[in-house]
Amino acid sequence: MPLVEHLRELRNRLAKGVLAIIIMMIVAAFFYESIINFFTKPILQTVGCDSLFTELAKQHTGRCANIVMMDLLGPFTLALKVSLVSGVILAAPVWLYQLWAFLAPGLHSREKKYALSFVGVGFPLFVAGAYFAYKVLPTTARVLIDFTPPGVDNLLTLDKLLDLITRMVVVFGLSFELPLLLVMLNFAGILTGQRMLGWWRGMVMGITVFSAIATPSTDPVTMLLLAAPICVLYFGAVLIALSRDARRRRREDAGPSDDEASELDLTPEPIGAMKPVGAPAELPEQASGPGDDRSHRGELDDVT
Repeated sequence: MPLVEHLRELRNRLAKGVLAIIIMMIVAAFFYESIINFFTKPILQTVGCDSLFTELAKQHTGRCANIVMMDLLGPFTLALKVSLVSGVILAAPVWLYQLWAFLAPGLHSREKKYALSFVGVGFPLFVAGAYFAYKVLPTTARVLIDFTPPGVDNLLTLDKLLDLITRMVVVFGLSFELPLLLVMLNFAGILTGQRMLGWWRGMVMGITVFSAIATPSTDPVTMLLLAAPICVLYFGAVLIALSRDARRRRREDAGPSDDEASELDLTPEPIGAMKPVGAPAELPEQASGPGDDRSHRGELDDVT
């Protein structure tokens, strides 16, 4: 298609994706309180002051916190933010399909297969990372609240708390995508499995440090709950890369199949020194012969 047709198709597919987001945003607006409770309930159960005073008095350690809103427009703004984010997530199948439908005609069948495989694996990995973040958040909140000095109340603004939860979910979800990124680089021929295996010490150390920062808890079990799955996924990616490299070497050793063209060596080679080549003084039809008269040429050269 010409450029104008491509732009028109892109406009139509973007409009469909935005329309799906708006519809799901309106639907989520009716349930935004349930969505907020879903994310804040684990933290409230951990650090919330929802117990009786007699029960709190028996607790010799730990602090409690109250979740509040700070300004008049805060609840309305929060409702819009939660509805918008929920609409984007719920409408993800629609706008992802529109994006795929726009890009798919420019891909070969093999590229389409790889792309669908990576998307099919990447989505469960992201969901697994988000689930770990949701489970780690209560422990993280408890440890952070314990730093509160005695006699000081904790007021947690709801919008900032939801921003923290969103960042944690995104960071954990993307961290689980690291093995998939390594496998993609191996499939593209940029990174070999042997090199990935040589990085295992640095990768394990980096994953451990990242887990310690992402889960600010003194409990080593919580840190290992995040570090261990990522390490397992990393070594799984190394095994996949090594297996693919081995198949690639066997295929190269076997040579091209009957329907494949062999690779040509197009490296230029030196041509050596130039050698002079002799040439006749005259053209063949102007060569001397019986009855040949040169007076009509006027002492001109052969070409003239």
